[in-house]
Amino acid sequence: MVLKLALALVSLFVLWGALAPDQLGATMQWLLTGVIARFGWFYLLTMFGFLVFALYLAFGRFGSIRLGGEDAEPQFHRLSWFSMLFAAGMGIGLVFWGVAEPVSHLIKPPQGLEPLTPQAAGTGLRYALFHWGLHPWAAYSVVALALAFFQFNRDRPMLISTTFEPLIGARANGPLGKWIDVLALIATAFGVATSLGLGALQINAGLYRVFGVPNDIAVELIIIAVAGALYILSSLSGLTRGIQWLSNLNMVLAVLLLLTVFVLGPTSFILDALTTTIGAYLDNLIGMSMRMTPFSQGTWVADWTLFYWAWWIAWAPFVGTFIARISKGRTIREFIVGVLLAPTLISFLWFGVFGGAGLYASMFQNVPVVQAVQQDPSLALFALLDAYPAATLTSILAIVLVTVFFVTSADSATFVLGMMSDHGNPRPPARLKLIWGVLIALIAGVLLVSGGLKGLQSMSILAALPFAVVMAAMCVSLFRALDEESTRLERRHRARDRLLERLLRDRETQPPAGPPQD
Repeated sequence: MVLKLALALVSLFVLWGALAPDQLGATMQWLLTGVIARFGWFYLLTMFGFLVFALYLAFGRFGSIRLGGEDAEPQFHRLSWFSMLFAAGMGIGLVFWGVAEPVSHLIKPPQGLEPLTPQAAGTGLRYALFHWGLHPWAAYSVVALALAFFQFNRDRPMLISTTFEPLIGARANGPLGKWIDVLALIATAFGVATSLGLGALQINAGLYRVFGVPNDIAVELIIIAVAGALYILSSLSGLTRGIQWLSNLNMVLAVLLLLTVFVLGPTSFILDALTTTIGAYLDNLIGMSMRMTPFSQGTWVADWTLFYWAWWIAWAPFVGTFIARISKGRTIREFIVGVLLAPTLISFLWFGVFGGAGLYASMFQNVPVVQAVQQDPSLALFALLDAYPAATLTSILAIVLVTVFFVTSADSATFVLGMMSDHGNPRPPARLKLIWGVLIALIAGVLLVSGGLKGLQSMSILAALPFAVVMAAMCVSLFRALDEESTRLERRHRARDRLLERLLRDRETQPPAGPPQD
């Protein structure tokens, strides 16, 4: 039922976009306007709530509970676990927005600041860290922890619906639970398709910049088709030969590109800007988390913060499932701290290097990064790389990196979608992975045709709204489950302590043994 419903709804959307792309684009814009006007506050409150809840779980009375039971041991060493969290945190979005977002805020800053000023630059980099920092990983950690707890401590299938058993009981296995899984599938499919659309825009921009390939929708659709064939083949080849090999490759390429810009760029400026911005981020965290613009009626929050919050919510089932699978044996405190801090610090470093270099080039070197962002945000990275030696080589490296990220993200997503639509089967059949691989490529193509970058952003916000409600309810259900687990463990520990006290008391009251007799 779950698979049929999800496939039917997604297929209807794809068919609508193929037959009437203009009507789809207009409808999405109309829905987007209504959602933002009525539910923008809900996105802000839920994302901030996920962060508060995650911190409470880490440092409250549940922090010592171990995933898999008291005797469970981690499957991976801490360094390997951090490396895999890093891999989950890296993606097309970082490459696409690493330069483009801070420079976009420099051009059109929030809070009514004057464009192209030092204040706009500092605030822009701060908001980039905000959008890619603790909040998204808090959302991921909530979903991942719920899935991991019910899988490893309750021996339940790794499905979103099973995490609702403490809240709705047996109905989690009935029609209501099926609809919850359908919403998770739809949110994941559209969230991943948004990333693939961004990847196609970025690859096309690089090909245009380096080789003069036309930068238009036809080329973007060809890119999606070619990359789609690659990630479907990779997914069908299995985890060991496909996903693992590509994950290792994109890690190497990402670090290489990061080091190149850090060394060739304004290194001291990057370090100074990053230090200052992290301090400002921590100082303004609550204010940024709650900021809407009801009095000025501005669109900046909707264009940026709400888009990102919706995008992370849509990605939460996918990333959460991945994190849950690798986290058995961790305590809740270790799990939350690791998931929140390790990827957040990587994101800060990425934006500190690429965003800092982009701002410096725009403000002090007259490099046309601002003009590139105004023309097309996907050109921003390549405009920056043109200012450094071996620009063609580094641009080709960036194209390859985005392509590998494209394939890796979609590869992993087809695996997770197949698992979610096959009752949590950890080895989903190739048929399901093929179906989902084709569908998310079609969704990405339809969104680009019907609205380009704006269409990608709109669909993320719309698809994430119902799943945000699911995630909020999931927090309540997880709290109940952990409360039950904590009570059970406390009773067990008290019983063990009483037994030890009784044994010690019995030993003290026993008469001493007499001397040995001949």
